[in-house]
Amino acid sequence: MIESDVPIKTIHLFPILNKLLIELLNSLSPEDWEKPTLARLWTVKDIAAHLLDGNMRTISFNQQFTSEIPPTINSYQDLVNYLNELNATWINAMKRVSPALLTHLLEITGKPYAEHMAALHPFATARYSVAWAGEEQSENWFHIAREYTEKWHHQQQIREAVNKQGIMTRELFYPCIATFMQALPYTYRNVKAEEGTLIKITILGEAGGNWYLQKNLNNWTLTTTISSKSVNCAVDINPDIAWKFFTKGISPDIALQNSTLSGDIKLGEKLFEAVAVIA
Repeated sequence: MIESDVPIKTIHLFPILNKLLIELLNSLSPEDWEKPTLARLWTVKDIAAHLLDGNMRTISFNQQFTSEIPPTINSYQDLVNYLNELNATWINAMKRVSPALLTHLLEITGKPYAEHMAALHPFATARYSVAWAGEEQSENWFHIAREYTEKWHHQQQIREAVNKQGIMTRELFYPCIATFMQALPYTYRNVKAEEGTLIKITILGEAGGNWYLQKNLNNWTLTTTISSKSVNCAVDINPDIAWKFFTKGISPDIALQNSTLSGDIKLGEKLFEAVAVIA
């Protein structure tokens, strides 16, 4: 897949991220595998099992295999419930699998998973829409970027749990946070403001950047460039806070308390309700 015209380029990063994951898992002690994580009830081992599930379901789909017919999804909550049940079933079954075997399976499935993603036409319609961005239909580049955020943030949860950092870099973090930002127009969809109202969001540090959320006549739009230098609200967020609140690792209140807002504070507070995972 040629990524030159893709809004958020992630496909080349899957092999890098998987290599770092395998190195990380191979370095863990038996005690590390049982440590709790930000993913609520999941341990380090549970997250690794969840990552394997993503690989294997994607590869199986690419092999034209569907194990079951999903129930009718009539609402966002139906989707959440269905995915939660899928995840729980898999995690429980994988408790009988050793960490060494789990790591081996992640290693051998990482390449065909990445190859499948790379074979998708970036602007064709994705099989699954990015629901947390409010889309009923998405292009593959966005689906791929969403999958990248899954791989990135779950690996980061493991790294935090075992105190081994390494992927909070410009190369690996920026595409993740840029994808999370796509949730903001949907988050603000019911926020009333004058046309032209502008919110500047800054993710601090060299791994971050600036985004601008602007009110148009009928909606809000997101961009990384803006001609106007006058903003109604500015929000500065540390990278570590940003990825955690987008993935529900911390509450909106904690994220807000650890960020800096200026201008129309009430307008900026809405940002911390954004969620970029199905939850």
